[in-house]
Amino acid sequence: MMNFFFLKSRLLSFGLGIVVLGGHLFLSVPSNVAMQVVLTQYIYLPDNSRLPFFFSLLASSLCMEHSTLLWTLGSPKTLSDTSACLVLTADALSFIKERSKVSTVPLKNKKASSFHEFARNTSDAWDIGDDEEEDFSSPAFQTLNSKVALATAAQVLENHSKLRVKPERSQSTTSDVPASYKVIKSSSDAQLSRNSSDSCLRNPLHKQQSLPLRPVIPLVARISDQNASGAPPMTVREKTRLEKFRQLLSSHNTDLDELRKCSWPGVPREVRPVTWRLLSGYLPANTERRKLTLQRKREEYFGFIEQYYDSRNEEHHQDTYRQIHIDIPRTNPLIPLFQQPLVQEIFERILFIWAIRHPASGYVQGINDLVTPFFVVFLSEYVEEDVENFDVTNLSQDMLRSIEADSFWCMSKLLDGIQDNYTFAQPGIQKKVKALEELVSRIDEQVHNHFRRYEVEYLQFAFRWMNNLLMRELPLRCTIRLWDTYQSEPEGFSHFHLYVCAAFLIKWRKEILDEEDFQGLLMLLQNLPTIHWGNEEIGLLLAEAYRLKYMFADAPNHYRR
Repeated sequence: MMNFFFLKSRLLSFGLGIVVLGGHLFLSVPSNVAMQVVLTQYIYLPDNSRLPFFFSLLASSLCMEHSTLLWTLGSPKTLSDTSACLVLTADALSFIKERSKVSTVPLKNKKASSFHEFARNTSDAWDIGDDEEEDFSSPAFQTLNSKVALATAAQVLENHSKLRVKPERSQSTTSDVPASYKVIKSSSDAQLSRNSSDSCLRNPLHKQQSLPLRPVIPLVARISDQNASGAPPMTVREKTRLEKFRQLLSSHNTDLDELRKCSWPGVPREVRPVTWRLLSGYLPANTERRKLTLQRKREEYFGFIEQYYDSRNEEHHQDTYRQIHIDIPRTNPLIPLFQQPLVQEIFERILFIWAIRHPASGYVQGINDLVTPFFVVFLSEYVEEDVENFDVTNLSQDMLRSIEADSFWCMSKLLDGIQDNYTFAQPGIQKKVKALEELVSRIDEQVHNHFRRYEVEYLQFAFRWMNNLLMRELPLRCTIRLWDTYQSEPEGFSHFHLYVCAAFLIKWRKEILDEEDFQGLLMLLQNLPTIHWGNEEIGLLLAEAYRLKYMFADAPNHYRR
């Protein structure tokens, strides 16, 4: 179950609409909303409506060509995954159009250009008032007969089932997907479930019911492919750099300043695990102390597990544990590695122990994303093949324990520098967003004024950039490359990140200026096309960010006119 107004606010930012008709709740999706947008954003919905939303839209995109998708969710007060079904036929659409002519609520066809116009044009969809006292049996809510809705939905689902069992239809659907896409079977075997006697005990994970085919874009998940532009795997220059790293790392006392200098343009994959441990402050520079330090810190972490992890079932920790339990399956949902039950259990332990040991902030949504780069990098120490599809059950228990403990400590070191991002009211993020607004107003006044004209607030799109360190905006391989530099920069995650966000925003200035309404701007900024980015694009982004930092970091008055 979920709060209706929470869903309302989420969908508003996606450019979607809700209409209440005949006691049923309908989700309206414009035809110009790209499937990539939906795939990216569906993970924000609560767990009990996320899968129906995803599968409904996926089925519609593959099988339908109508201009509007109406998704019935049952009662507007509670959303049940068992009540979700599709309503999408020409007859249903024409029926709605005919009945809407006699509706007491006037239609608004004018395209919204600013936030306030957008809000006014959709106010009839949201104007529920005191929903506990709303009379849904009134004529205004009976423009669509429930029998017609159910019958139409049943017909659509029946037709869709026929399409799924026809091999020739499946082949033709697959052939419509571009060559850069591949369709694979879903590898997710995890599903959130709750025991009726104890709401916080983990039930055995069981296989989710899903469509037999799921589109996965390889570059989303190809973590080890750092050369998306097609450069050779290892050039002479890269071999020289790798040798330089090995010399630094094998010296009796590693020169950390030199290591940071070498790591700024990127760390070779072969030495990235030990380099990240050193740059994060987890390992000492002295080589003789490293083995003992690793052993001691790993034992300390699993001591925390024995001491604290059972407390997840205690009443005062139930909310924290449940939120973590909900968020973990949403972490990189298109990468099979992170949908493995064993990996999700590792993440669950890491996040819960961190939350218990940091009561000032506790667990906040978004912290779950920050574990993934460390986990992938330390996993790559034991895996030479592509990590995205690797089955972690093939690793020994000692290897898995080492990966888990190292991921915990390095994530803790990162969060120590940005913890004010996650304390009450998240003041760190609010300050950074305000600083981003002031910086953009100085470096590109035209873009800044464009946002003001259409009433786009920086907090509406940049909050996620700061909260998730751009992880939702970039493929994971790009995040790993970005973090090479962040760990090489003094205060890279807390200070340099601001200039990266500014450079990232200005990178899309042409696309931003081409959008001339609030809805289009927000959709663009929440779904920037970075899916094919690689080392080259990240290198240019970091170079521009460094230029901005050089100009403004030591001259705060440059922010102001």
